[in-house]
Amino acid sequence: MRTLPRSLALLRSLIVVLLLAGAQALHAEPAVLRLSVLQFGTAHWELDHLKRHGLDREAGFELEVRLVANLPASRIALSSGDADAAVVDLTWAQARHAAGQDFRYLPYSSQMGDVLAAPGLAIDGIEALRGKRIGVAGGPDSKGWILLTQAARRQGIELTEVATVQFGAPPLLSQALKRGQLDVLVTFWHFAAELTAAGEAEVALAMPDLLASLQIPTGLPILGYAFPARWAEDNAALVTRFAAAVAQTKRALRDEPAHWAALRPLMRAEDDAHFEALRRGYVQGIPEPLDDARIEALQRLLVLAGAPSDAVMPAGLFVLTPETAQ
Repeated sequence: MRTLPRSLALLRSLIVVLLLAGAQALHAEPAVLRLSVLQFGTAHWELDHLKRHGLDREAGFELEVRLVANLPASRIALSSGDADAAVVDLTWAQARHAAGQDFRYLPYSSQMGDVLAAPGLAIDGIEALRGKRIGVAGGPDSKGWILLTQAARRQGIELTEVATVQFGAPPLLSQALKRGQLDVLVTFWHFAAELTAAGEAEVALAMPDLLASLQIPTGLPILGYAFPARWAEDNAALVTRFAAAVAQTKRALRDEPAHWAALRPLMRAEDDAHFEALRRGYVQGIPEPLDDARIEALQRLLVLAGAPSDAVMPAGLFVLTPETAQ
């Protein structure tokens, strides 16, 4: 039997190795993105659609959604490395930047709830808040509360001195408003949507009007997906693929209302009016694409929230997604 020349034998062995390597690459598991999110938060709706339709696999990664009961748990998971990303407030990302821990910030939502009043209570401006009992969801660093207090200060009004302010959890404050224990409520947008849809509250001060009084444009992404900056640098392609899958999800949920039927159990909507208010609020909160002007506006918003003007998050920490709202 004739044997192959040594050079041909080596060539055949090399071809076999390359074919095996190619086969292994084709069957390699995609990169995994571990994302911490509130079990009953609005981002869970978006991510459920993304997973349900396999948009992560289609983009070349696998999304692992880790549900938590509250925001502190999600932030701890992100800061400790138990999660690769989490949905956070822009002001929280700024606070971590000031503490020396940077995150890349991918826009999620621009939605902020209006300032509500008990039905029939006449609130025709900030001046009318004097002497009122005001509930604030989320604590003193609530974005809505920060904007309201800043708008009031421009009129020479310090709300903590002229009104009774109570901080608490959103569900408890909603109940307090219903029971007549509060006059005014500053809460998260989806709680505000539920209250107004049920006729249990009225819009006292619209958030777009407060933003306009502060020369801040609407549609800014005050909620976003945060990734540790170093991790994001090492996994830049994965962040880009995730951003593309999120953009595809937002377009589908905006343009094809039929998709929302599958999400309704997660939304805990009591009736069709609540369901539609939540769906509409999500769509209205899809942020406009970031550009230099909008990043500068976000940085001005951070200054209003108390960040030193020379120490706000740099533009390089924002993940640009020009296709998000297109």
